[in-house]
Amino acid sequence: MGNPYLPLAILLFLAISIAGVMLIMSFVFGPRRPDEEKLSVYECGINPTRDSRARFSIKFFIIAILFILFDIEVIFLYPWAILYQKLGLFGLVEMTVFIVILLLGYIYLWRKGAFEWE
Repeated sequence: MGNPYLPLAILLFLAISIAGVMLIMSFVFGPRRPDEEKLSVYECGINPTRDSRARFSIKFFIIAILFILFDIEVIFLYPWAILYQKLGLFGLVEMTVFIVILLLGYIYLWRKGAFEWE
């Protein structure tokens, strides 16, 4: 009896090989006609108005990270909702503690002004 991972290894090898051959073939046989239009920056068909390396406010990144954080925390509610009856009172108490901690974090960030966009 062979290795059970052999079909997976063959599939992985074939996928990487085909992708590599396609990349090499497009590089070797692909047309190269660079012009000003192709080399310009593309912003939805509109000429760029400023440099693409412009600085953004740190508030933008903080709000993005907070959105991802709270979004991921909400994902934990789905398995709990599915297994609600099997978990019983223990599951209800644990999820209540989880939601209270999440709510306290949300209130703390709200009071600190993390959600204010200036």
